[in-house]
Amino acid sequence: MSERIGRFTVAKELGSGGMGEVYLAYTPGGDPVAVKRIRSDKLDPLMRARFEKEALIARTVVGTNRVARFLDADPFADRPWLAMEYVAGRTLLACVDEDGALPLPLVASLGALLAEGLGAVHEAGLLHRDLKPQNVIMGKEGPTIIDFGLGAFMDAAKESLSHSGMIIGTVRCMPPEQASGHPKVTAAADVYAMGTVLLYAAARHYPYDGAAWEAIAMQVANPDVGPDLGGVPEELKPLIAATLAHLPEDRPTLHAVADACAELLNATGLAPADARLALIARTTAGGTADAAEQPLSPSFERLLEDQARIVEGAPDSPLDGPRTSPATDAPDAADEQSALLVPESAEPVASGQAEPKPRRSSGRPPASKRVADELRAGYAASAAL
Repeated sequence: MSERIGRFTVAKELGSGGMGEVYLAYTPGGDPVAVKRIRSDKLDPLMRARFEKEALIARTVVGTNRVARFLDADPFADRPWLAMEYVAGRTLLACVDEDGALPLPLVASLGALLAEGLGAVHEAGLLHRDLKPQNVIMGKEGPTIIDFGLGAFMDAAKESLSHSGMIIGTVRCMPPEQASGHPKVTAAADVYAMGTVLLYAAARHYPYDGAAWEAIAMQVANPDVGPDLGGVPEELKPLIAATLAHLPEDRPTLHAVADACAELLNATGLAPADARLALIARTTAGGTADAAEQPLSPSFERLLEDQARIVEGAPDSPLDGPRTSPATDAPDAADEQSALLVPESAEPVASGQAEPKPRRSSGRPPASKRVADELRAGYAASAAL
């Protein structure tokens, strides 16, 4: 019998790793979604409160086609989960491993498009913290960033690095400050990670490598060990080297990365729109892998019908309803620590601007008053756009 996660009916497992499992699931209406269920070990009230906060903000990310839409989450389930837009296609990792490194113009196109997507995430007050080739899906519309709603779990405390299946794909793409366990990272961390993605796309290797994650982390954190840029086209090396600078303040902004990619495209004589189409053609040759295209069995269709009746009259989202267990509430001290996740660049509400009503029900208090104020500021800023 198929499993249900929240209001979604699970059809099949798409993959698993250090963070948990990813499933193809369906809404009661039959739309495919990707549901990631988080590992239950090492979860505590603070981590759940941080996940709740970032999930609420993640629902406000707009203005880009480069980020999978965040649909729903339940931070306080026995095993927390989040649902994202299902994007058909292969990961960038699979594309490069199966078809080889991308030529310079396509890497430049990839960089420009990813910079736009990350920019939208940052504008919403979030960081990704785990961008890597596995988290970029190459579909029929081009690259799409996934898993950005998991930022609350990706602060890289050293004990979290040893999760089997997570570390090899993650520490190779971590900036030095994150690999060293720095408690607070900035947008520059995502710029570094994007540099590792572009490096892998251009040369099929990471800036640092080793037989064990500890050896990789030591190289990443050592300012005297430079990244390996072997195999990267000469025209692309200055940009990738800049994104992989050891100090956060030495890395370019996302706008500067996008501008540099545009200059590289201009030098090749390829228009950005044409480069995007060429990137799509290269990474989707032979068709786009789509697990949701497989027909559903009659028994599964009946499960969807049953699920539609079950969820009728229930809150639209666990994020809008009361917590299932008050025992999971984080203490006040933890709530104040969770506020550290908001980047310093978050914009305040304009003076005199009316605050919209919060989307929460009155039966579910926010993680802290400070978090609630930040959320209201985010909603007010979005309403003014």
